[in-house]
Amino acid sequence: MDRRAFLQLAAYAAAATALPRWAWSNAPSLSTHPFALGVASGDPAPDGVVLWTRLVLTDAAQVQAAHTVRWEVAHDARFAKIVQKGEAPALPQLGHSVHVELRGLAPGRWYHYRFMLGDAVSAVGRTRTAPAAGDLPDALRVAFASCQRWEHGHYAAWRHLAADQPDLVLFLGDYIYEYATPKNASDLARTHTLKVATTLADYRDRYALHKSDPALQAAHATCPWAVTWDDHEVQNDYAAGAGRGDTPHFLAMRGAAWQAFYENMPLRATSLARPFPDTRWDALQVYRRLRWGRLAHIHLLDGRQYRTWQACRTPDSASAGAVRGGACGELADPARTYLGAAQEQWLDTGLASDAGAPDATRWSVLAQQTLFSPRHYPSGTVTTDNWDGYPAGRARLLQSVARHAPRNTVLLGGDIHQNYVCRVHADADRPDSPVIASEFCGTSISSRSGTTQDKVDAVARHNPHVLLARCDLRGYGIADITPERWTTTLRTVDDPMRADSGVSTLAKFVVQDGRAGPVAA
Repeated sequence: MDRRAFLQLAAYAAAATALPRWAWSNAPSLSTHPFALGVASGDPAPDGVVLWTRLVLTDAAQVQAAHTVRWEVAHDARFAKIVQKGEAPALPQLGHSVHVELRGLAPGRWYHYRFMLGDAVSAVGRTRTAPAAGDLPDALRVAFASCQRWEHGHYAAWRHLAADQPDLVLFLGDYIYEYATPKNASDLARTHTLKVATTLADYRDRYALHKSDPALQAAHATCPWAVTWDDHEVQNDYAAGAGRGDTPHFLAMRGAAWQAFYENMPLRATSLARPFPDTRWDALQVYRRLRWGRLAHIHLLDGRQYRTWQACRTPDSASAGAVRGGACGELADPARTYLGAAQEQWLDTGLASDAGAPDATRWSVLAQQTLFSPRHYPSGTVTTDNWDGYPAGRARLLQSVARHAPRNTVLLGGDIHQNYVCRVHADADRPDSPVIASEFCGTSISSRSGTTQDKVDAVARHNPHVLLARCDLRGYGIADITPERWTTTLRTVDDPMRADSGVSTLAKFVVQDGRAGPVAA
């Protein structure tokens, strides 16, 4: 952003009278250091990346003012070889968040970055650019994770993920949880004093709470992230423009939540429906693509903003739950969609592009919120908040993969707080149909699963495409990607109730180039 644009935004900030409420006293482990929420980077391109931070301000005059934050990018962690530097605004209307979109960097290399405000200096972050468009790199290490409810566990998983040194983190949703601490806290790892989030100030406070954790800050500072959302960034099981029937002014609440999401994530300005200060928070462009040369093309999806209301769900229900398949005629409606028509078409175009050129994309990655493969329950029930509740939408996506036949297709998911590894068949209801893709659904960073292993084992026995199903383990996944193979390692912490927990490997699966379907390593 040039100096003139910054002055215009600063003038806009000074003229504003409706300032958000800040409640830093409710967020533990925060100091008066302006960079107490850490640093992050995201959405790497061959020539640049997004740098992020958000100021913590306690003085009333500072809270109401716009600030100029300095930033530096260097080849080394001591900043002896500075590559770029500049200034960026931190405005109260955007929660004093800072988004710097770098351009002009070299492709396929690591950099270090930091922010400064007055005499205060942030922690040093490490980031990298993607390879040049035509390159086929030897390797890419991607970590994927989701679901980090504060009370349910410490963030030891993030500490170990950072030690695994990924090139990129894919965060697949539920970065925050909107709930208050349960009244019975006897079985919780930790508590907080924040109320149920419904306003912009509430959601800002909730991000400050989560970002106060040092292990999460370390993971953000390790490498660039690409983030999407699920439901708890707003409200449990909301769908498009509809929340629970007992929620007044849901769209205003959703807009506040989406604004806070943008403020706290390393997202590009192209995420905004309109340039600031004319932004409206009734839409946010979250689905997008990231290319890693010719090795991987990541399609990052949005399964919340455009979906149809869950089948046979009453408006006042707190969650979507499950239904009897034969008793819910809505499930069979071919118009029902998980991604929305525009995103479905966008994804179809992307998959066609992946397969369209000679020696095109080696690995097409569909990074989305939840388990894609079906879970046929012996009882005949259908869970309606994931892809099982949108069979027509899933069938259209499968038809797209089968029609375009990318060289290798891999789906990544989260949400269900369980680890699943699946073969993806061309017809989700026919295990004898061809295997056209592979799926790895990761467990949560800290959130509990809410089921038992006996029940999960029963599901696995009833679904031959399921190769692994485990519950009540917290952790993350690591995907080591080369031109010849994809190797997924599922990592789980020993004790989520301990911040110093160790970690172990639950399982390892390999997908060979040109052979759809995972195989245990």
